[in-house]
Amino acid sequence: DINDNEKVVSRALSVEEKKGNIVRLANGVYLRPKNTRFGIVYPSIDEMVMAIAQRDKVQIQPSGVTALNKLGLSTQVPTKYTYLTSGSGRVLTLGNRTIELKRSVPKNFAFQTVLAALLVQALRTLGQKNVGNHELSTIRKLVNEEEHKDLFVQDLTLMPVWMRKLITDIIDKNEHYDTLVKSHNR
Repeated sequence: DINDNEKVVSRALSVEEKKGNIVRLANGVYLRPKNTRFGIVYPSIDEMVMAIAQRDKVQIQPSGVTALNKLGLSTQVPTKYTYLTSGSGRVLTLGNRTIELKRSVPKNFAFQTVLAALLVQALRTLGQKNVGNHELSTIRKLVNEEEHKDLFVQDLTLMPVWMRKLITDIIDKNEHYDTLVKSHNR
């Protein structure tokens, strides 16, 4: 019986948690603690969020200040990590960290490259009027380093117009993208 198996597993996990062999991060998400002289070392926020996404079989991507930070557009460490999800929205407390999962529309998960998805979220948070030389320089570097340039060019069509123009202006000054943009615009 499935319920009996779930109860057995739940009890076993509870016993292991009491012994200190595992730490419960969230419902159904456990980790084997790495103890150091400074205390338990937790996995990164991204690793924890990806474990939850895998468990729930949903898509997840950074949003807000979390996306800005991940791209290097902000050095501010978020007090609350924000992610968009194709699953149900909720707030999780993992250790001493707060993670907000916001339910989002499918178009936010339609990008083929991680960079395009992150840029849209980061630029949406910054706002068009707050994109300065520092941000442009960082975006230029990220765009130049993108491995999947052909897919990134295709992703431009999914971006809001002002973001597409901003990034196209950067790409126009890069010979690696030149032929891709021309072939895509045919």
